[in-house]
Amino acid sequence: MADNKKKGLQGYYLTTFLIGLGFFTMGLMDPLYDTYIPIFLSRYIDSNGIIGSIMTLDNIVAILLIPVFSAISDRTRTRIGRRMPFIIILLPLTAICFGLIPFAAIYALWALIVLVFLLNFFKQGVRGPIVALMPDMIPGELRSEANGVINTMGGIATIVGTIGLARFMDVKINFRGVPTDNILAFPLASILVIVAVILLFTFVKEKNGSYSEEEKEEKAPFIKSVKVIFAEKDKSALYILLSLLFWFIAYQGVLPFVGKYSVEVLHTSSGTAALAAGMVGIAYAIFAIPSGKLAHKHGRKKTIRGALLGLVVVLSLIYVHSIVTVNWSSTSRQYSFWALLFLFGIFWVSVVTNSFPMLWQMADYKTMGIYTGLYYFFSQLASIISPPITGTFIDFFGFPSLFIFAAVNMAIAFFLMKKVDRGEPEDDPINLDIIK
Repeated sequence: MADNKKKGLQGYYLTTFLIGLGFFTMGLMDPLYDTYIPIFLSRYIDSNGIIGSIMTLDNIVAILLIPVFSAISDRTRTRIGRRMPFIIILLPLTAICFGLIPFAAIYALWALIVLVFLLNFFKQGVRGPIVALMPDMIPGELRSEANGVINTMGGIATIVGTIGLARFMDVKINFRGVPTDNILAFPLASILVIVAVILLFTFVKEKNGSYSEEEKEEKAPFIKSVKVIFAEKDKSALYILLSLLFWFIAYQGVLPFVGKYSVEVLHTSSGTAALAAGMVGIAYAIFAIPSGKLAHKHGRKKTIRGALLGLVVVLSLIYVHSIVTVNWSSTSRQYSFWALLFLFGIFWVSVVTNSFPMLWQMADYKTMGIYTGLYYFFSQLASIISPPITGTFIDFFGFPSLFIFAAVNMAIAFFLMKKVDRGEPEDDPINLDIIK
C-alpha cells in the first residue's frame, strides 16, 4: 500500500486509460441515444409523457440485469479474466443493435421498440462488468483520480458523439432509393465501439485462472450480501445510494428531453440538438481529472456536496433562463443555454467521479461487483421513475418545469449526503461476515 501511495496514479495511467476504453463506448452511445430516441419516438407519438414512459423500458431491463451480471462477473473465472468474457461478447452485440436503430425508426414503431430493448439487454448486461474492471486493478486510495481519468474518456466520447458524429445526422444518404437523414451517426458510432473492444481486449490483461480454495469458501451470495450491506450498523452505503437515487432522478429527468427542448424551444436542427449534451461532455472531459484530484485533497464527501449545491444553483438559473430569454434571438438563447449546461457538466462530473469510489471503498474484492450492481440498481431505478414524471410535467406546465423538478431533487441529495460518514480513501472496506 505504501508503494502505491508513493507511486501515485502515475504508475497506473496507461492501465486506467485502457480500461477507460470501456467507458468510452458508453460515453459514445448514451448521449446519442438520449438525444435522438425521443426524437425518433415523436415521429409516431405526440405525448411527452408516453415518450418518457417508453424511455424507461430500457431502464427496467437495466435494473434487472446490471446487479445480476455484476455479481455473476464477481464469481466468473476464465483464462481471460472475470470481466472480459462479458465485454468481448455483449459489447459487440450492443454495437450492432445501436447501428441499426435509425433504420428501425424509419421502418415502424414496433421495430424501434424491439431494437431498443435488445440494445439495452446487451448494453446493460455488460455495463456492470466494464465498470467493475477498474477497481479490480487500481488501489483504493487512487480510485477517485483514476475515475477522473476514466470519466475524461467518457467525456471525450460524449464530445465525439455529440459534436462530431451528431453532425452526420444532417447528412442525407440513400435509403430505399430516397435521400434520408437522421441515420449516419449511429452506424459510425457502432464501428468505433467495436474498435474500442478490440483495443481493450488486446491490451488489458486481467488476472486469470480458476478459484482458489479460499475463494471458493468465501464466495458471497448476491441477495445475502445485499442484506448484510443494508443491515450494517453504519448506514453510509445506504445513504449514498439514496443520495445517488435522487441526483439521478434529477439528471435522468432532464437528459432525455434536452435534445427535444433544443429542437422545439430553441429551434435548432437535429444535428445541432446533440450539442446541448455535448457541452456537458466537454466539461466532463476537462474537469473529470481535476475533480478527482480535488476530492483526493479535500475529501470525496465535501466535493460531492459542494457540487450538488452548485447543480441546484445552475438548474435554477436554467429555469430562469427559459423564461427571461423568450424575446432573445434563437442564436443568443442557444449559446447561453449551452454555457449553462457547460457549468452543469462541471458540477455533475464532480459528483459522478467521486461517488463510485466512495462505494468501492466500502467493498472488498469479493463484493466489488455487488457494490457496482447496487450503484446501477439505484441509478437505473431513477431512470425508470424520472422520465415519465418530467414528460408529464412538460405536457402540463411546459419545458421550464423540468429544471425546477431537477433542482429540488439535487437539493434532497445534498441533504442526504450529510449522513454519509465513510468512503474516504483512508476508510477500510465493510467486513461482510456472510459466510459463517
